[in-house]
Amino acid sequence: MRELFTRVFAIFWKDLLSELRTKEVATSVLVFALLVVVIFNFAFESGEDTIGLVAPGILWVAFTFAGVLGLNHTFATEKENSSLEGLMLCPVERYVIYLGKLAGSFTFMLVVAAIITPIFLVLFNLPLCLPRLALIIVLATVGFTSVGTLFSALSAHTKAREIMLPILFLPVVVPVLIAAVKATGVVLDGGAWSDMSTWLQILVAFDIIFLVVSVLVFEFVIEE
Repeated sequence: MRELFTRVFAIFWKDLLSELRTKEVATSVLVFALLVVVIFNFAFESGEDTIGLVAPGILWVAFTFAGVLGLNHTFATEKENSSLEGLMLCPVERYVIYLGKLAGSFTFMLVVAAIITPIFLVLFNLPLCLPRLALIIVLATVGFTSVGTLFSALSAHTKAREIMLPILFLPVVVPVLIAAVKATGVVLDGGAWSDMSTWLQILVAFDIIFLVVSVLVFEFVIEE
C-alpha cells in the first residue's frame, strides 16, 4: 500500500509542479468561473425567492464548465510533448497513472471551489459557514473527476479533444450534477439532513461505482 501511494503521489506531484510553474490552466479556469458567477449575479434580482431557485444551478454551472476546461488539460501536456508514451512506459500499473491524474484533477477542482464558493456566497448574500455544502462539493467532485479523468484520457487521442470531452463526459456525469444541485438547494434553503439524504446517497453510489469502473477500464482506454 505504501509503495502504491508513493507511485501515485509521484505522478500527482509532477502535474502539480508543472501547473505551479506555468499557472496557465489555473488562471484561465478561475477567471472563467468568476465570470460565470458575476454575470449570473447581475442577471438575476437578489430577492430571496429568486436566489433560492437559481443559486444552486449557478454554482454548479460555474463548477461544471470550469471543471471541463481544466480536465481538457489532464493529459494534454503529455500528448502535446509526445511524452504520453514515456508515461506509459513507467514500470507501474496503468491504474496508478489514473489515480495520480485523478488526484491532480481532484485537488485542482477543490482549489477552484475553495476560491469560487465564498465569492459566490457573498455575491448572493448567503451564509459563509455551510459545512454541508462543503461535503456536497467534495462528494460531487470525486464523481466528477473520476469520470472526467477517464474521458480526458480517451479524448486525448482525438484531434478535437476540446469538443469531444464535453460531448462524451457531460451525459455520463448528469446524475452527479442533478444530485449536487438538489442537495445544494436543500442546504441554501436551510433544510434538514433528512431532506438531502437521498441526494447524498446518489452521490456516494455514483462515486463508488464509477471510480471502480474507471480503474478497471483505464488500461484499455489509455492504450487506444
